[in-house]
Amino acid sequence: MPQPDSEPQPPSEPHSAGAPAPAAPGRRERKKAATRRAIADAALRLFLERGYDDVGIREIADAADVSTTTLFKHFPVKEALVFDEEADLEADLIAAVRERPPGRSVPAALRDHALSHRRATGDSDSRFASFLGLVDSTPALRDYHQAMWLRHTAALARAIAEESGLPADDPACTALAHFALEAPHAARGHDDPGAVLDRAFDLLDSGWRGLGR
Repeated sequence: MPQPDSEPQPPSEPHSAGAPAPAAPGRRERKKAATRRAIADAALRLFLERGYDDVGIREIADAADVSTTTLFKHFPVKEALVFDEEADLEADLIAAVRERPPGRSVPAALRDHALSHRRATGDSDSRFASFLGLVDSTPALRDYHQAMWLRHTAALARAIAEESGLPADDPACTALAHFALEAPHAARGHDDPGAVLDRAFDLLDSGWRGLGR
């Protein structure tokens, strides 16, 4: 999945003298990642050129110069080819909660994450806008995308509970996680999806504060 332009990030904190630096990926891992990227890039290019439904798995494999067996090792279903960075989504969601600025509420932090993840940046990032258009215009991709997000409900609810000092099974945490992940679905198809997200998260924030969190 192409990523929109992002704000420059501050330099990383240096490692302490006693802390070992993270191990660099080995050659096997780098090769596996490169193959996965080549497959995903080939798939997205063909989907954008001809439409999702008019491109077959074998065509994608040929374009990426891999076998269909190798393709399915990386992407078990066709829809997954469009969302090749799904594994990073849960970590990003939890980081949005745990690393939010002091005084920032959990719903507000999740609103920031939703807006940054779904924002199309106009002419300077037309490929990302085209990606969003492909998803929004393809029912199979819309459904997969929504189900993909909702798979992270339990992990997000646990992070919310831990950050709020609540029991892991608190139903309010599960509800907040679920509706925060559903909110982008409500924005789909609107002329101003950002405004829709703002409205949805304003409601979630108001309710969360009303519970005394």
